[in-house]
Amino acid sequence: MAEEIAVKRLDLHHVQKRVREKLKDHIHYDFSPLQNNLLKSFFDLVQEYDRLDDFYRISVVVLLESMKVESAFYLLDAEEKHLKLVCNSLEGIIREPRPIPTGIYLSDKAYKSENSYIVPIYRKPPQKLPKDENFLSPNQQPWQENIRILGMFEISPLEKLTEADQFFLNKYVNRIGFRLHNRLLAQQNIKHLKFINSLVMDIEHNVIIPNMYFKHLFNQLRNKIGDLQELEMEMTEYRKNSEVSSEACNAIIDRMSTLREDLLGYQQEMLKHHANVSLFLESLFRREHFARGHLVIRPKLCKVEKEIILPQLEQYKSRLKTNKITIDRPKGMDEEEIPIMVDKGLLAQVYANFFSNAVKYTEEISEAMGNHRKAMAYGREIIDDYFGPNQRGAKFNVFTTGDHLSSHEVSALYSDGFRGINSYSKPGTGHGLSFIKHVIEMHGGRVGYEATAQGNNFYFVIPLPTVKFLRPWPEQLEFDDK
Repeated sequence: MAEEIAVKRLDLHHVQKRVREKLKDHIHYDFSPLQNNLLKSFFDLVQEYDRLDDFYRISVVVLLESMKVESAFYLLDAEEKHLKLVCNSLEGIIREPRPIPTGIYLSDKAYKSENSYIVPIYRKPPQKLPKDENFLSPNQQPWQENIRILGMFEISPLEKLTEADQFFLNKYVNRIGFRLHNRLLAQQNIKHLKFINSLVMDIEHNVIIPNMYFKHLFNQLRNKIGDLQELEMEMTEYRKNSEVSSEACNAIIDRMSTLREDLLGYQQEMLKHHANVSLFLESLFRREHFARGHLVIRPKLCKVEKEIILPQLEQYKSRLKTNKITIDRPKGMDEEEIPIMVDKGLLAQVYANFFSNAVKYTEEISEAMGNHRKAMAYGREIIDDYFGPNQRGAKFNVFTTGDHLSSHEVSALYSDGFRGINSYSKPGTGHGLSFIKHVIEMHGGRVGYEATAQGNNFYFVIPLPTVKFLRPWPEQLEFDDK
């Protein structure tokens, strides 16, 4: 208890020391009444407004109204390599990118251009030098001088600014930077929370629910173990009876052989299901996802049908068969396969979601000749110039028979939480297609839907590499055939 009190006193003394230092600083600063009122107005207003755009507006308008000077707010872009204009006192928020004026550049010290005074916008200083890689942006290194810089703040005209004004503006921009840093951290934390909530839904939808299939396999194993117990009891009785015929023994052997094959089949199915679940877990629990607050893809050169579609189809084959859904495989897709850079684990979950929906929503139709058909099919086609001139796309289709979706359903199809009219009686969360859209867009692709003559086609298109690979595959290409 005494040690805890001592620590609290030490913390209190540290704060008291900083307060005394700040009081002395402000006496030394000797800001004018106008400058003090400017700071008070800034602090009051940034507490009143919550939106980031309003923060930028307040930062420039306070100077315009009090000191009658123009100003512009420049921030580093997402990659923290280039400055971009986000707001100025003439136009307000700038939505469209525009060239940075000559004389504006990133610097860790204030400088003067031909007619402006430019001050660095510093983020809040850390308590210790950053050693944690999560403190840095993905493109920063610990030795970069601008590690604390968020951007630059320009004030003009220069001729109106005295040395005292310039000193004050440095302090003012420091306060902008510290409060902006806090807002950006809060915004980042909100994004992280939203991402974690979304990831929890991904895990529930793509891992926990499919993992219930293990329960089915365990029940089948328990039944087979019961059959083995019955055989054991029969063999015990036969051992007591010396007049057991060879035919009876052969029948027991045949039953044991059948049981052994069944158990081996379940064991193989469990191994495949375990490998699939492990793949999904690896792709959803990567450290990069949590460090950056969004899914991070790990693309590898991959043959999509062989390495992704067929393993997922194997997982759903028995369920499709139980629902009397036939599977139409494309002819020659494996021979024409073009290698694509994709995240194998995430794209596997895309197909798992498509096939899971096929199990639930495929409907029987009557063909022109009166034949009844209930089927699912998949395929792939190449579309020239899909993403622009000379930018081909690979379109991957998953077709199911049934009634067409309504226009309302189509417009909301890939929205999170959306469920179609025919889905209310079936289990589901409405998250699967939203997950598909997210993953495909991360690959630079697009998702879509088409009504066809006999049903519904769900598809996605991924950009193809510009280099044409011809068979046989070049020896230097590596495929993940595990």
